Amino acid sequence: MDGNRLRHRLGHLLTPHRHEAADKVDAAMEASREGMRTLWLSLGVLGATTVVQAVIAALSGSVALFGDTLHNAADALTAVPLGIAFVLGRRAADRRYTYGYGRAEDLAGVAVLVVMAASSALAAYEAVDRLVHPRDVTHLWAVAAAALAGFAGNEWVARHRIRTGRRIGSAALVADGLHARTDGFTSLAVLLGAGGAALGARWADPVVGLLITAAILLVLKDAAREVFRRLMDSVDPHLVDSAENTLRGVDGVRDVGQVRIRWVGHALRAEADIVVDPHLTVVHAHRLAVAAEHALIHAVPRLTAVTVHTDHTPVGGDPHALLAHHGA
Repeated sequence: MDGNRLRHRLGHLLTPHRHEAADKVDAAMEASREGMRTLWLSLGVLGATTVVQAVIAALSGSVALFGDTLHNAADALTAVPLGIAFVLGRRAADRRYTYGYGRAEDLAGVAVLVVMAASSALAAYEAVDRLVHPRDVTHLWAVAAAALAGFAGNEWVARHRIRTGRRIGSAALVADGLHARTDGFTSLAVLLGAGGAALGARWADPVVGLLITAAILLVLKDAAREVFRRLMDSVDPHLVDSAENTLRGVDGVRDVGQVRIRWVGHALRAEADIVVDPHLTVVHAHRLAVAAEHALIHAVPRLTAVTVHTDHTPVGGDPHALLAHHGA
């Protein structure tokens, strides 16, 4: 027995653990609870920030601050579809949704993108309207203070959402965090508008409003790419490399065929083909498949289930010939 296997077995003895379905469901539910806590905290912080900015935007007439307020409000409200998705994701799989309801989270990511796009369009409209119909901005010190408050609130929320999203494997939560981070930096841009207004440049405020909209559109592009990849079952290629190398290291596995990995909510599921000795009994082949699954669950983060198919080295004809006319 080599050193790695010995250390692995000693680890099992010293830290007993299981991989039953109940344990996997508990882990997924704990991830959902963590996501919900993050959403509630984000909603509270951004909600308070939005109220402060909305009052000052109404008093000052700043289009740049109005645009920033819209984005903060939209970012706070995205907690609603994400919250619904996390609640749905806790439901157990049934005979209709045999993989569970984890995909609801990906749909929530689409809703986040729609909210981002709508708020950007409204902010752009208001900025263009102000360029066409100029108006002075008042209460400039209050506008500057609101901009700093917007930056602080968004940056705190962004860090919290991104950190939690990466920890639990939620692309939607990470996308929402990236949105909040950009809103934080665009809040600082409001200071430029206030400075220009203080110098008598009435165009500065709406121009900054347009710049804010452009920045949000750049983040929208990045977030859309992440959500699209998740919807298309994209994973980091390094995960596939790690899975293949792990399978090749399992005693009794002679070769590795196709390996597929996909996200379902914030958990990974995989399918793998392994090649074994053709003279193994069904019992031994199954035991080897279980060993392969066990090794993968340890090697690939957030992997909760693996379906392992056993092939054997060539003996006689092709055992898959029956499937040839199906294009398999």
